[in-house]
Amino acid sequence: MGTGVRHPAVAGRFYPGDPDILLSEVQTYEAGVEQPIPSLGCVAPHAGYMYSGHVAGAVFARVQIPRRVILMCPNHTGRGQPLSIMTEGGWETPLGDVPIDSSLAKTLREQFPLLSEDPEAHRSEHAAEVQLPFLQARQPQLSFVPIALGTSHFESLEKLGEALAQVVAAQSEPVLIIASSDMNHYESDRVTRVKDHKAIERILALDARGLYDVVMNEDISMCGFGPTVAMLTATKRLGATSAELIKYATSGDVSGDRQMVVGYAGVLVR
Repeated sequence: MGTGVRHPAVAGRFYPGDPDILLSEVQTYEAGVEQPIPSLGCVAPHAGYMYSGHVAGAVFARVQIPRRVILMCPNHTGRGQPLSIMTEGGWETPLGDVPIDSSLAKTLREQFPLLSEDPEAHRSEHAAEVQLPFLQARQPQLSFVPIALGTSHFESLEKLGEALAQVVAAQSEPVLIIASSDMNHYESDRVTRVKDHKAIERILALDARGLYDVVMNEDISMCGFGPTVAMLTATKRLGATSAELIKYATSGDVSGDRQMVVGYAGVLVR
């Protein structure tokens, strides 16, 4: 894949493969906000749009989307290296190609050499891909840096966050740092809401270490806690002073099944 195009892995499954239907659906999810807010970072879910699209759309509608974005996601597939970046090429969605911001990506890799150039980690991973149509709908000049994280080592996540802050601070225009994450998985709605709000409380406090500890100690299966730890570390160093829960839901709100759900949170950091 190198300098080529990464083709969609989940178009037609997690979200519509038809560009007109996809754009209409995304615009519906993102409707209703007149004044987006300049932000340093955010958390957005990555399930199928029928379950979490309304939460992702709500947070992206509130965030002013700049031309340059760093998009971090968990590595669900287990393929590739635990700290994986792509620094060249582009990603295709039904709405068109999104170029990788090579300058930003290469600068970040120089700042944090533990990042491996590894397209394999991204090839079949859905968690970054599903965010792109939301971003494309709001920013036609979008470019981005994809990072997939398969490590739960706090110090590595913290150092990545510190490197992100240094690189973003040196840029002449805004860069949004996105953590792609669902919340607790496959427990009852009641249990999931309790667990999720313990994690959300730490996110709203901009407490990266506290989030890591509560996820580990309370057995919260938040798949993107790594990206969120790195995002919180970076945005705090960039001067973030507040976070806002834009929307929370579980899959049970759509399916009606309250016995086994997944939680979704949309959070804005500024």
